[in-house]
Amino acid sequence: MSEETQTAPRLQPILVTRDELPVYCPGPKAPLWSMHPRVFIELEKSGTAACPYCSATYQLQDNS
Repeated sequence: MSEETQTAPRLQPILVTRDELPVYCPGPKAPLWSMHPRVFIELEKSGTAACPYCSATYQLQDNS
């Protein structure tokens, strides 16, 4: 991963399946520099939600 990729804001939503619920941010593979308090992301109602700390957007994939 290039340095530019690590510091560029994420424009694409992070796709999540129902098997991966519940989702929290930052995720387990997040780099140390991007850490903030853990928050759970509510996706079941609208299918899309953003982290209140880092604005990462999560989107629930349709498994049907």
